[in-house]
Amino acid sequence: MTPTGARWRNTDPESRLLIATLLLASTLTVMSGATIAPSLPAIRAHFATVENAALLVRLVLTIPALFIALGAPVAGLVVDRVGRKPMLIASTALYVVAGGSGYVLATLPSILVGRATLGLAVAGIMTSATTLIADYYSGVRREELLGKQAAFMSFGGVIFLPLGGFLADVGWRVPFLIYVSAAVLVPLMVVAVYEPTIGSPTRALEPTTCDPATGIPVSRTDGGRSTPSVRSGRVPGKAISLAYLTALVSMVIFYMIPVQIPFYLETLAATNGSEVGLAIATMTLVSGVTSTQFYRVSARLDATGITALVFGFMGVGYVVIGSSNGYSQVIVGLAVSGIGLGLLFPNLNTWVTDNASEDVRGRVLGGLTSVIFLGQFLSPILTQPIVTRVGLGTGYNVLGLVLAGLFVVVVTGGLIGWLERPESTG
Repeated sequence: MTPTGARWRNTDPESRLLIATLLLASTLTVMSGATIAPSLPAIRAHFATVENAALLVRLVLTIPALFIALGAPVAGLVVDRVGRKPMLIASTALYVVAGGSGYVLATLPSILVGRATLGLAVAGIMTSATTLIADYYSGVRREELLGKQAAFMSFGGVIFLPLGGFLADVGWRVPFLIYVSAAVLVPLMVVAVYEPTIGSPTRALEPTTCDPATGIPVSRTDGGRSTPSVRSGRVPGKAISLAYLTALVSMVIFYMIPVQIPFYLETLAATNGSEVGLAIATMTLVSGVTSTQFYRVSARLDATGITALVFGFMGVGYVVIGSSNGYSQVIVGLAVSGIGLGLLFPNLNTWVTDNASEDVRGRVLGGLTSVIFLGQFLSPILTQPIVTRVGLGTGYNVLGLVLAGLFVVVVTGGLIGWLERPESTG
């Protein structure tokens, strides 16, 4: 029963308004980069007389990822100690101000400060929104919502990339106004989102038993899949570390697509900006559709099994891309890679939340967010030497073979065996 004086506030985790608010908040991470990407040439032209303008303009796009990586661990700590809802609301308000600041700021350094602040806001939004989904739901329902979250992030890219391009034709500052639209989510967060209680009775109680093979306590979810039952304050180091490593490697390799595909397509055929956008949007669309089906896949495979699928599909996709001799073949390769990408993010989030108790969940999810965006930031630094040495096509083939090797490692059980060796409980 809703307490007197709070009847106007939502306390139902199945509220459509609550779910919509969390999913829409998750799209803000995509907006942080995609929105202004088409404006970069015009920004460079406007600040052409500024020293090191070429480098600084590129940083306008990439610096949010660095500050997301730096800010996410702190955001996770605040989420656990102060609360999920306050962090989500405060971060979204900061997002509106920092994101929209590029419309009025007069100098390139000040725009970079605004973009760095935007990264800190995204770190807070992503960490708190994902933690709330993990807190509100369990079992198959949690996996379904984490899949939808990843899908909304992908579909957001499909929407915001062309919208940013259209507005960039009006003026390079105009796309910055898209960030201000996030202001409509703040009142929705105030009304629809509620602070979960640790051990909240709104979630179904799950009987605990022991895995006969490992003796580790597990909880049977409503989908029949076993997940670890983690005591308060406990973080299984092996499982979390392996999830972080998977995220880092996957993002370093994956981000070679948005960074290098435009240049690779130029070497295969004369392509314009719209065709490049369509190619990347194809992968993003396939990724989003795949994410919506994650809960069906997770009902049959555990985290390591799904990781094998991620590496397998991305590996095949990269080899197809690297072996292509035309635009249409690259599209096929991007679509196949998109299947793996669509499974990656919900699998990582489920992997981490299943292995962390509620009172430390914000911190471990903050760490995951940090690793993901650190991988994005490091990707061009680590992959460019490969491209410089062997060329773009061979570079995609090399990374495809690396992914194939990772697929073999997971499938042959080396990874799983390492995980199943008992950890010290201290």
